Amino acid sequence: MAKESAIEKKLLHYVGKAIADYNMIQKGDRILMGLSGGKDSYTLVRILKLLQQRTRHTFSLFAFTLDQGQPGWDDTGLREWLNHYDIPHDIVREDTYSIVKEKIPEGKTYCSLCSRLRRGIIYRYAEEKGYTKVALGHHRDDLIRTLLMSILYSGEIRSMPPKLLSDNKRHIVIRPLAYCQEKDIIHYAKEQQFPIIPCTLCGSQDNLMRQRIKVLIEQLAQENPKIPSNMLHALSSVKLSQLMDRNRFDFKNLEQERLDHDEHRDEHIAFFNESIEVS
Repeated sequence: MAKESAIEKKLLHYVGKAIADYNMIQKGDRILMGLSGGKDSYTLVRILKLLQQRTRHTFSLFAFTLDQGQPGWDDTGLREWLNHYDIPHDIVREDTYSIVKEKIPEGKTYCSLCSRLRRGIIYRYAEEKGYTKVALGHHRDDLIRTLLMSILYSGEIRSMPPKLLSDNKRHIVIRPLAYCQEKDIIHYAKEQQFPIIPCTLCGSQDNLMRQRIKVLIEQLAQENPKIPSNMLHALSSVKLSQLMDRNRFDFKNLEQERLDHDEHRDEHIAFFNESIEVS
């Protein structure tokens, strides 16, 4: 086995930590990995494969690629790469490209519909084949950009959780790269020379909200490099009493809670004083 590079060692550390922190993988799991042909999903597959080897195959891996029918699609390099690393896989063709182009007006963002269609197909495949987990390649910067986009454009505080039970309760989605920085993944992709397949849908749109959020965070990080990591930490350090969600915090009955606390305190003081007198 080739000696791991510094960047590979770093990615292995953070993926291992995320898996442990969120109990993502258990013994006997059959994991379906989404492999789009981009840098993130290649990194996901490669790092999980290395971890599988280290754990002596206590879980199984299978790579799933969706050929969306986009012009210029060429998965020759991807197939060769998968075969080289002995990764079981399937490449399924479903023309979601035409659906997205038909439904979304020119100039509007393709990402939302495109991702919903892809997610539906991979969920269906996982259910039909009996996979216990679906692994996706979203990284730290995806999580914090989604958080800021949700706040600014949707009026909600939400992001991409590292581990998720789907709405229909049939699928557990894991994001093992949740702690990994995009710059490290870019470095790793170049080092590994992944045979990247360009996306002619989202990749063709430059003025996306997500791109603007990316630039904003990068600008802020130039002034304070801790900002991205602070944003990630904020996702795991939620103070509900400091927000305004009446469904999550009982603002209505705070007065009663104070009275109950005072009553309990008075009872405690009385009991303490009584104990002293008896002694």
